Amino acid sequence: MIRHPDTPLAPAARAGLQSFQSEIDGLPDYAARVDAAKERFPKRNTASNATFREVRKTLARMCSGARRCMYCEDSVADEVEHVRPKDLYPEAVFVWGNFLYACGPCNGGKRNKFVVLVPPANVIDVTRQQGSPVVPPVAGTPMFIDPRTEDGLLYMQLDLTGTFRFVPTSALNTGDYARAEHTIRILKLNDRDYLVAARKEAYGSYVARLDQYATWSEAGKTPVQLTRLRNSLFRMGHPTVWAEMKRQHRRLKQLRSLFERIPEALTWRVP
Repeated sequence: MIRHPDTPLAPAARAGLQSFQSEIDGLPDYAARVDAAKERFPKRNTASNATFREVRKTLARMCSGARRCMYCEDSVADEVEHVRPKDLYPEAVFVWGNFLYACGPCNGGKRNKFVVLVPPANVIDVTRQQGSPVVPPVAGTPMFIDPRTEDGLLYMQLDLTGTFRFVPTSALNTGDYARAEHTIRILKLNDRDYLVAARKEAYGSYVARLDQYATWSEAGKTPVQLTRLRNSLFRMGHPTVWAEMKRQHRRLKQLRSLFERIPEALTWRVP
């Protein structure tokens, strides 16, 4: 799970979101802001709302492949998701930086679950249970890794040697390990067999496309032909697989050989 490059929202849409958020922020107390956030977001997040048409269009440009989910990178993204849940953080319900485009399985699995890490090492579940008092959650570092602002590969690694599962990279019993494990578990990144299979298929496709590029380059194909082939690689899904191929290429013989033939590919980034 990599960080998604931010794409600026059109000024009119940004102003629209700010106006919506101001309505929430102007309410007299936290409970009222929570109620309004839960009520007004679904009413605004519609195809007839110009602001949210632009929000969805911009989020779609930030997705990999053919509008793939910004969490799992596999299923189609069709739900505007709040990284920080709106019924816990009404101050972020209409904040552009709190939006992702997600698929139903990822969004449904995450929902309003939220956990924070409070120094020195207190893990606190701030998810509001039904019937609980509507009070602000305790402050702390979110356990969930936000791909709008963080690179998940600083906390986890994708095993390219056979399992194609994510594993935390930090030492056990550290905050970074806990954040990686929590994010993997909440999104079920290793529990859905089709995600694991899709990453393996993506790996094979990237290797084949890279080998073709090397062969074409060595055969003297024109720059136009090579650019078209490279751009086709950029349109593929599962950009985390590509990022891991570059990161792990020195220790995997097949990848080391490929990148030695076209070292410039190490600078390529799948949008």
